[in-house]
Amino acid sequence: MGHVPLLDELAVIAALAVGVTLLLARLKLPTVAGLLAAGALAGPFGLGMVHSVAAIEVLAEVGVVLLLFTIGLEFSLARLAVIFRQVAVGGLLQVVLTAAAVAGVAVSVGEPPGRALFYGFVFALSSTAIVLRALSERRELDAPHGRFIVGTLIFQDLLVVPMVLVVPLLGPAGGQDVLGALGGALARAAGVVLATLAIARLLVPRVLGFVAAAQGREVFLLAILGLCIGTAWLTSLAGLSLALGAFLGGMVVADTEYGHRAMGDILPLRDAFVSVFFVSLGMLFDPAVVTAEPVRVAVLLAGFLVLKGFLATLSALAMKFPSRVAWLAGVGLAQFGEFGFVLAKLAEKNGVVGTADVKPLFAAGIASMFLTPLLVRAAPHVTAGEKLLGPLERLLGVRGMDEASTTEGALEDHVVVVGYGVAGRLTSKALAACGLPFVVVSLNAEAARAGRAEGVPVYYGDATSEETLSHAHLAEARTLVVLINDALSAQRIIDTARRLAPGVPVLARTHYVSEREGLLQVGAREVVAEEVEGAAEILVRLLRWAECPRNVIDERLRELRAESQPSDRKRTLPRPSLGEMKALSDLKIEVVQVVAGAEGAGRSPKALSLRSRTGALVVAVRRGEKLLEQPDPAAPFEVGDVVYLVGTSEACRAAMAVLSDGETFNPRPA
Repeated sequence: MGHVPLLDELAVIAALAVGVTLLLARLKLPTVAGLLAAGALAGPFGLGMVHSVAAIEVLAEVGVVLLLFTIGLEFSLARLAVIFRQVAVGGLLQVVLTAAAVAGVAVSVGEPPGRALFYGFVFALSSTAIVLRALSERRELDAPHGRFIVGTLIFQDLLVVPMVLVVPLLGPAGGQDVLGALGGALARAAGVVLATLAIARLLVPRVLGFVAAAQGREVFLLAILGLCIGTAWLTSLAGLSLALGAFLGGMVVADTEYGHRAMGDILPLRDAFVSVFFVSLGMLFDPAVVTAEPVRVAVLLAGFLVLKGFLATLSALAMKFPSRVAWLAGVGLAQFGEFGFVLAKLAEKNGVVGTADVKPLFAAGIASMFLTPLLVRAAPHVTAGEKLLGPLERLLGVRGMDEASTTEGALEDHVVVVGYGVAGRLTSKALAACGLPFVVVSLNAEAARAGRAEGVPVYYGDATSEETLSHAHLAEARTLVVLINDALSAQRIIDTARRLAPGVPVLARTHYVSEREGLLQVGAREVVAEEVEGAAEILVRLLRWAECPRNVIDERLRELRAESQPSDRKRTLPRPSLGEMKALSDLKIEVVQVVAGAEGAGRSPKALSLRSRTGALVVAVRRGEKLLEQPDPAAPFEVGDVVYLVGTSEACRAAMAVLSDGETFNPRPA
């Protein structure tokens, strides 16, 4: 075979990406930042080690498609319905506010209206790939700020189509019917999305059923890839983005029984191609532009990080999210988007902007993408942003927890539960069944509404704030129970509770045992790590199935507790049946009623020598309504007694003959 330059360059990219990522990992920096830095080094503006940029961009596009497909697998249509409000309202607020503000600033500094609107479009879009990757790694897709971010990103992707149609009209050669083109594009986008979902829901389950029946992993993987890329391609024919089409395809598969299998099979491919995507973005970074126009690049970068972040935060606050959620959402959306590159190239081609305008925009945009993973990781640790948002939060009426002060009357000696997920719902149900008063604080607005509709006292609020815990009457409570997934937020809640009500004991739950010590240090009285409890339950069931003696199981359990976390809870073990005990698999349980005229009627097991003659053991006798659990071997059987026997099949049949047949049983030969 001849020389294949692309393979050489892919090898260089892989080696450099691994090296840079490992170096940055030693500095505790995210993987995405390492991949972007590797692309900047290897690209044409860096060391010039890669020249086939166009071919690598094609591979990168596949990575985006696969990434959005897997995100769709995690966000089924049912889950999308839950975050519909974030998609429709939150996304609209963020896009309109950002586009209008940026366009206004551009016009004020002398830019023509067409170019100003283009800048508004570009700044309104965020990086779906980078943000969703960061949220997935931190397990925050289901957090309140995660749902707002995902909903906003979906809305942005939907608007890419009308933006692509409108941008050429902003140039000197464009037409004037911008509103008409925009309305038509939106109608077409909505129609294509609905048609894609309807067709896919009818065909996909049947097709995957046929493929799965073939029992070939390779065939199933090809079918999933075909569905992913095919859906993206079909939607692109109608002008929609490839990424949005792939996302829709993933959601359709998520609603079938094959969603988990599809995720497991496609993850390795996704990670490989997405890595190429991040590297390709880094290749567009030109350090020469930064040195030539540092002020302009810095202003644009500040626009992405500060102005755009603030407007996204404002959008979240306007939707009644607390300041902490709004702060994290603003940081998550404050960067340049992949589709901004598409709009910029299109605008340059149609004369809306020149090359001199695009280069600083790309430099600032890529820098914002590089900083995003770092900022997303640091944001939860920064409380200054939340405090600054406090007055604005009150001005916009972000309330909810204060309702508890008026609707629940005088709360005292109650339990304050933070979090209304699975654990929160089970805890609330148990407290209600025991007649214990309680109030629940949740940052999930949908869960709070659903709980209140069911009559559960669930209130929307941020338990990290003193105001929220005060409205929950924490000082008069008997216990605070923290049942949220975010260990850092749990620490802040416990710390706030210690200051507000130092005498109230705190019981907390965390995922990992490594997080337990941090919660204990800030003041929790007891912390239960799910990691340990899950291991204990698995261990108990495994040893029981292996027929280990009970005392051996208890000892192993004590060892596990001593090495991890103590527990005063009495350990109950699943009771095995005789059939599950291999050593006793030949023994049977039989039930026989003593009949008149039988040899055993009126005689005792001892007098009959029942055990030695038949081999069966009498374990219980029911006499009328009374169960004799420890029958006296010297007590005679009465007619009508129900006798429970344990033994081999032969032994049980022999004993039944003595008690029911009315015939004398001949003893077994010695």
